[in-house]
Amino acid sequence: MNGDSSVADRLARIFPDALHMEAPAIDTDLFDTGMLDSLGFVELLLRLEQDFGVPVSVDDLELDHFRTLGRIAQFVEARQTVLPPLRLVHGASGR
Repeated sequence: MNGDSSVADRLARIFPDALHMEAPAIDTDLFDTGMLDSLGFVELLLRLEQDFGVPVSVDDLELDHFRTLGRIAQFVEARQTVLPPLRLVHGASGR
């Protein structure tokens, strides 16, 4: 199963939906081209948490992780492998 294309496709939809810009090519440098500014970067980080369940800590804020759509997909895939999505567990009622 190749999850990279699925993650990359989902990431590409974040750009028009949340950042209101055309989705970049998978290898476009988002910072050098000016497509992603500081506000857009914060919005992207928020969407990674919301859409993929991938929290981004201060230690993860290496710009190279977020430079291209391909690198973001790799970052998300690695974090999803390490930290599986949380599932709600309902306990017995009345306790």
